[in-house]
Amino acid sequence: MENEKYLFVVSGAAGTGKDSVVKALRTAHPEIEKTVSATTRAPRPGEQEGIDYYYRTTEQFQQLIANDEVVEYNFYNGNYYGTLKEEVNKRLAAGKLVVLVIDVHGAANIRRMFPGATTVFLLPPSVEELERRLRGRGTETEESIRERLATAQNELAEQDNFTLKLVNNEVEACADELYQVICQRAGLAH
Repeated sequence: MENEKYLFVVSGAAGTGKDSVVKALRTAHPEIEKTVSATTRAPRPGEQEGIDYYYRTTEQFQQLIANDEVVEYNFYNGNYYGTLKEEVNKRLAAGKLVVLVIDVHGAANIRRMFPGATTVFLLPPSVEELERRLRGRGTETEESIRERLATAQNELAEQDNFTLKLVNNEVEACADELYQVICQRAGLAH
């Protein structure tokens, strides 16, 4: 697709601040769109169809996968989560800037399906800082933290497969850097 230059993937190991950086980016630049993911988990109180997620049954989600209608997906805690191809295509067709926040495996699918997309790997300032961030969440058991750190090491090994790397020392500064990259790669004045 001609507008693939408007598609940006932000990925990296757990705890690198992907969601925080993209949230800061979109707060400063609301014209940049983020797709709505599909999931098989039940809506939480206050969540709305098409705004927070597209809620699907397991059978519906598996059919989307079989029909090649999902650009990336994951099975986590007993539920599917993924990005619908239609969500990406409709935004690109309209010439919108699109940012996807996905794991390193999903990023590989995006590279295959949208070779003109820019993939950005967010790095923590150090592995020690990554561990500090994961522990600072206060939501994980020691075993879970160890598992996430082992997974993070594997994810960090994938960084050279990305278009470029940014170090997230500070969220706002990293979001500004990401915006500069988006403007340059999409050919926009900033």
